Amino acid sequence: MTKETSVLASRLVALLIERKLVIATAESCTGGMIAAALTDIPGSSAILDRGFVTYSNAAKTEMIGVPADLILRHGAVSAEVAVAMAEGALACSKADLAVAVTGVAGPGGGSTEKPVGLVHFGIASRTGTRHAVQSFGPLSREEIRLRSVHFALSLIDSAAQATGAGTP
Repeated sequence: MTKETSVLASRLVALLIERKLVIATAESCTGGMIAAALTDIPGSSAILDRGFVTYSNAAKTEMIGVPADLILRHGAVSAEVAVAMAEGALACSKADLAVAVTGVAGPGGGSTEKPVGLVHFGIASRTGTRHAVQSFGPLSREEIRLRSVHFALSLIDSAAQATGAGTP
């Protein structure tokens, strides 16, 4: 984890504690790195309910209820699946907010439609869900994953800041 991401995670844990918010994560291409970034911070047990590592399509369906036909129609790396992952993590937890990430970290597995570095994010709260997408480009697998963690923490930060405003 980069120093910048560590600072963001520390600030985020403090904010979530202050706002009495609990989160859950649903991670595919980051493989648990978002939850790990948070649990590196003392006090994180007050704000992290659980993390789902749903690397396979079957795990997405079995653990957090992403419909298999949704994955077949849109692919695992899609806005629809990222949103369903976030909503599923929220439904399968006691969290107030859930973040999900699914993407192509490479070096293989990319296509013209879904190139290496394409990552979809979902952020869900009890009042709604939104989607974000980043195209990090053909960076190294490690760099794509690190940037995805940082972006996901930023999404949680924004959602936590907006809590009470009625939008995730």
